[in-house]
Amino acid sequence: MSKSPAELAAERAATVRARLLHDLRTLCADAGISIRELSRASGVPNGYLARVFQGEAQPSLETYAKLGGPLGADLSARLYPNTGPEIRDRHQAGILEWLLGVLHPRWRPFSEVRVWQPSKGWIDAVLHEARATLAVATEIESELRRLEQQVRWHEEKALALPSWRDWEELGEPAISRLLIVRRTRATRAVAREFARQLALAFPAHPDDAMAALTGTTPWPGPALVWVTVDKRGVRFAPGR
Repeated sequence: MSKSPAELAAERAATVRARLLHDLRTLCADAGISIRELSRASGVPNGYLARVFQGEAQPSLETYAKLGGPLGADLSARLYPNTGPEIRDRHQAGILEWLLGVLHPRWRPFSEVRVWQPSKGWIDAVLHEARATLAVATEIESELRRLEQQVRWHEEKALALPSWRDWEELGEPAISRLLIVRRTRATRAVAREFARQLALAFPAHPDDAMAALTGTTPWPGPALVWVTVDKRGVRFAPGR
Protein backbone atom coordinates (compact mmCIF):
# COMPACT_ATOMS: atom_id res chain seq x y z
CA MET A 1 0.00 0.00 0.00
CA SER A 2 1.37 3.40 -0.97
CA LYS A 3 2.02 5.93 1.78
CA SER A 4 -0.05 9.06 2.22
CA PRO A 5 1.47 12.52 1.62
CA ALA A 6 1.41 13.09 5.39
CA GLU A 7 3.34 9.87 6.04
CA LEU A 8 5.91 10.70 3.36
CA ALA A 9 6.33 14.21 4.79
CA ALA A 10 6.83 12.80 8.30
CA GLU A 11 9.53 10.43 7.01
CA ARG A 12 11.37 13.24 5.23
CA ALA A 13 11.19 15.48 8.30
CA ALA A 14 12.52 12.65 10.50
CA THR A 15 15.44 12.17 8.11
CA VAL A 16 16.30 15.89 8.25
CA ARG A 17 16.10 15.92 12.07
CA ALA A 18 18.35 12.86 12.30
CA ARG A 19 20.90 14.50 10.01
CA LEU A 20 20.92 17.70 12.08
CA LEU A 21 21.41 15.76 15.30
CA HIS A 22 24.25 13.77 13.76
CA ASP A 23 25.91 17.01 12.63
CA LEU A 24 25.51 18.54 16.10
CA ARG A 25 27.06 15.54 17.84
CA THR A 26 29.93 15.43 15.34
CA LEU A 27 30.73 19.14 15.72
CA CYS A 28 30.78 18.87 19.51
CA ALA A 29 32.99 15.79 19.43
CA ASP A 30 35.42 17.38 16.97
CA ALA A 31 35.66 20.55 19.07
CA GLY A 32 35.82 18.71 22.39
CA ILE A 33 32.83 20.68 23.72
CA SER A 34 30.61 19.12 26.37
CA ILE A 35 26.84 19.50 26.58
CA ARG A 36 27.22 21.73 29.64
CA GLU A 37 29.73 23.99 27.87
CA LEU A 38 27.52 24.23 24.79
CA SER A 39 24.55 25.06 27.00
CA ARG A 40 26.38 27.96 28.66
CA ALA A 41 27.68 29.32 25.36
CA SER A 42 24.38 29.06 23.47
CA GLY A 43 21.88 29.90 26.18
CA VAL A 44 19.97 26.66 25.60
CA PRO A 45 19.07 25.01 28.96
CA ASN A 46 21.38 22.15 29.90
CA GLY A 47 18.57 19.71 30.71
CA TYR A 48 16.82 20.34 27.42
CA LEU A 49 20.09 20.07 25.50
CA ALA A 50 20.80 16.72 27.14
CA ARG A 51 17.43 15.47 25.90
CA VAL A 52 18.28 16.72 22.42
CA PHE A 53 21.51 14.73 22.38
CA GLN A 54 19.61 11.65 23.55
CA GLY A 55 17.12 12.04 20.71
CA GLU A 56 14.25 12.71 23.11
CA ALA A 57 13.59 16.34 22.10
CA GLN A 58 13.13 17.99 18.72
CA PRO A 59 14.70 21.46 18.69
CA SER A 60 13.36 24.21 16.48
CA LEU A 61 15.40 25.76 13.69
CA GLU A 62 15.96 28.76 15.96
CA THR A 63 17.45 26.49 18.63
CA TYR A 64 19.75 24.84 16.11
CA ALA A 65 20.87 28.30 14.99
CA LYS A 66 21.73 29.15 18.62
CA LEU A 67 23.68 25.90 19.00
CA GLY A 68 25.56 26.41 15.76
CA GLY A 69 27.01 29.79 16.76
CA PRO A 70 29.40 28.58 19.50
CA LEU A 71 30.43 25.68 17.28
CA GLY A 72 31.35 27.95 14.38
CA ALA A 73 28.62 26.43 12.21
CA ASP A 74 25.87 28.05 10.16
CA LEU A 75 22.40 26.55 9.88
CA SER A 76 21.05 26.17 6.35
CA ALA A 77 17.58 24.99 5.31
CA ARG A 78 16.48 24.71 1.69
CA LEU A 79 13.79 23.11 -0.43
CA TYR A 80 15.46 21.33 -3.34
CA PRO A 81 13.44 20.63 -6.51
CA ASN A 82 13.46 16.94 -7.39
CA THR A 83 11.28 15.74 -10.24
CA GLY A 84 8.51 18.25 -10.30
CA PRO A 85 5.41 19.09 -8.33
CA GLU A 86 2.91 16.39 -7.38
CA ILE A 87 -0.03 18.82 -7.56
CA ARG A 88 -1.89 18.31 -10.85
CA ASP A 89 -3.72 20.97 -12.81
CA ARG A 90 -7.36 20.68 -13.79
CA HIS A 91 -6.69 19.58 -17.38
CA GLN A 92 -4.35 16.66 -16.74
CA ALA A 93 -6.97 14.19 -15.54
CA GLY A 94 -9.11 14.84 -18.62
CA ILE A 95 -6.17 14.42 -20.98
CA LEU A 96 -5.16 11.18 -19.26
CA GLU A 97 -8.73 9.88 -19.55
CA TRP A 98 -8.66 10.68 -23.27
CA LEU A 99 -5.33 8.89 -23.70
CA LEU A 100 -6.60 5.76 -21.97
CA GLY A 101 -9.63 5.82 -24.23
CA VAL A 102 -7.73 5.99 -27.54
CA LEU A 103 -4.96 3.50 -26.71
CA HIS A 104 -4.75 0.35 -28.81
CA PRO A 105 -5.28 -2.85 -26.75
CA ARG A 106 -1.63 -3.83 -27.24
CA TRP A 107 -0.67 -1.12 -24.73
CA ARG A 108 -1.04 -1.82 -21.02
CA PRO A 109 -1.31 1.48 -19.15
CA PHE A 110 -0.29 2.24 -15.57
CA SER A 111 -1.21 5.60 -14.05
CA GLU A 112 0.48 7.59 -11.27
CA VAL A 113 3.70 5.56 -11.21
CA ARG A 114 5.99 6.27 -8.26
CA VAL A 115 9.75 6.17 -8.84
CA TRP A 116 12.41 6.40 -6.15
CA GLN A 117 15.94 6.48 -7.48
CA PRO A 118 18.10 8.06 -8.67
CA SER A 119 15.24 10.59 -8.79
CA LYS A 120 12.02 10.63 -6.79
CA GLY A 121 8.65 11.58 -8.20
CA TRP A 122 5.48 10.52 -9.97
CA ILE A 123 5.11 9.68 -13.66
CA ASP A 124 1.64 10.50 -14.97
CA ALA A 125 1.40 7.22 -16.89
CA VAL A 126 3.56 4.36 -18.12
CA LEU A 127 2.48 2.59 -21.31
CA HIS A 128 3.81 -0.96 -21.60
CA GLU A 129 3.97 -2.85 -24.86
CA ALA A 130 4.91 -6.45 -24.05
CA ARG A 131 5.70 -7.72 -27.57
CA ALA A 132 8.04 -4.80 -28.23
CA THR A 133 9.43 -4.99 -24.66
CA LEU A 134 8.90 -1.26 -24.35
CA ALA A 135 7.76 1.09 -21.59
CA VAL A 136 6.85 4.68 -22.46
CA ALA A 137 7.10 7.16 -19.58
CA THR A 138 4.26 9.59 -20.26
CA GLU A 139 3.95 13.11 -18.88
CA ILE A 140 0.98 15.45 -19.37
CA GLU A 141 1.38 19.23 -19.31
CA SER A 142 -1.14 21.98 -19.93
CA GLU A 143 1.50 24.70 -19.51
CA LEU A 144 5.19 25.02 -20.40
CA ARG A 145 6.34 27.51 -17.81
CA ARG A 146 9.87 26.16 -17.37
CA LEU A 147 10.51 24.06 -20.44
CA GLU A 148 14.12 23.10 -19.76
CA GLN A 149 13.29 21.94 -16.24
CA GLN A 150 10.17 20.07 -17.35
CA VAL A 151 12.12 18.18 -20.01
CA ARG A 152 14.90 17.38 -17.54
CA TRP A 153 12.43 16.11 -14.93
CA HIS A 154 10.78 13.95 -17.57
CA GLU A 155 14.11 12.42 -18.56
CA GLU A 156 15.16 11.86 -14.95
CA LYS A 157 11.90 10.17 -13.99
CA ALA A 158 12.06 7.94 -17.06
CA LEU A 159 15.58 6.86 -16.09
CA ALA A 160 14.27 6.10 -12.59
CA LEU A 161 11.61 3.68 -13.86
CA PRO A 162 13.62 0.59 -12.80
CA SER A 163 13.02 1.69 -9.17
CA TRP A 164 9.24 1.37 -9.64
CA ARG A 165 7.94 -1.49 -7.52
CA ASP A 166 6.20 -3.20 -10.48
CA TRP A 167 9.13 -2.82 -12.88
CA GLU A 168 10.35 -6.42 -12.71
CA GLU A 169 6.90 -7.67 -13.73
CA LEU A 170 7.40 -5.95 -17.10
CA GLY A 171 10.54 -7.92 -17.92
CA GLU A 172 12.87 -4.91 -17.86
CA PRO A 173 11.75 -3.32 -21.15
CA ALA A 174 13.45 -0.54 -23.06
CA ILE A 175 12.38 2.94 -21.92
CA SER A 176 11.06 5.74 -24.08
CA ARG A 177 9.21 9.00 -23.41
CA LEU A 178 5.99 10.70 -24.43
CA LEU A 179 5.07 14.29 -23.59
CA ILE A 180 1.44 15.31 -24.16
CA VAL A 181 0.94 19.07 -24.16
CA ARG A 182 -2.28 21.06 -24.25
CA ARG A 183 -2.19 23.25 -27.34
CA THR A 184 -2.72 26.91 -26.44
CA ARG A 185 -1.30 30.19 -27.71
CA ALA A 186 1.10 30.24 -24.77
CA THR A 187 2.37 26.67 -25.18
CA ARG A 188 2.72 27.07 -28.94
CA ALA A 189 4.73 30.26 -28.43
CA VAL A 190 7.11 28.44 -26.10
CA ALA A 191 7.42 25.57 -28.58
CA ARG A 192 8.31 27.95 -31.41
CA GLU A 193 10.90 29.73 -29.28
CA PHE A 194 12.59 26.50 -28.24
CA ALA A 195 11.89 24.41 -31.33
CA ARG A 196 15.44 23.08 -31.66
CA GLN A 197 15.60 21.94 -28.03
CA LEU A 198 12.26 20.18 -28.34
CA ALA A 199 13.38 18.48 -31.54
CA LEU A 200 16.43 17.12 -29.74
CA ALA A 201 14.44 15.91 -26.74
CA PHE A 202 11.50 14.54 -28.77
CA PRO A 203 12.72 13.70 -32.29
CA ALA A 204 9.81 11.48 -33.37
CA HIS A 205 6.95 13.03 -35.34
CA PRO A 206 3.71 13.42 -33.34
CA ASP A 207 1.62 11.80 -36.08
CA ASP A 208 3.84 8.70 -36.01
CA ALA A 209 3.53 8.55 -32.22
CA MET A 210 -0.27 8.73 -32.36
CA ALA A 211 -0.36 6.05 -35.04
CA ALA A 212 1.62 3.80 -32.71
CA LEU A 213 -0.55 4.60 -29.69
CA THR A 214 -3.83 3.99 -31.48
CA GLY A 215 -2.73 1.22 -33.87
CA THR A 216 -0.12 -1.44 -34.48
CA THR A 217 2.70 0.55 -36.06
CA PRO A 218 6.02 0.50 -34.17
CA TRP A 219 6.73 3.13 -31.56
CA PRO A 220 8.87 5.83 -33.26
CA GLY A 221 10.80 7.00 -30.19
CA PRO A 222 10.53 9.96 -27.80
CA ALA A 223 7.70 12.20 -28.97
CA LEU A 224 5.77 15.34 -28.08
CA VAL A 225 2.07 15.15 -28.92
CA TRP A 226 -0.29 18.12 -28.98
CA VAL A 227 -3.93 17.99 -27.86
CA THR A 228 -6.70 20.56 -27.78
CA VAL A 229 -9.07 20.83 -24.84
CA ASP A 230 -12.43 22.56 -25.11
CA LYS A 231 -16.13 22.01 -24.45
CA ARG A 232 -16.17 19.16 -26.96
CA GLY A 233 -13.47 17.32 -25.04
CA VAL A 234 -9.86 16.38 -25.74
CA ARG A 235 -8.66 15.83 -29.31
CA PHE A 236 -5.32 15.08 -30.94
CA ALA A 237 -3.83 18.05 -32.81
CA PRO A 238 -1.78 16.70 -35.75
CA GLY A 239 1.66 17.99 -36.63
CA ARG A 240 4.51 19.57 -34.74
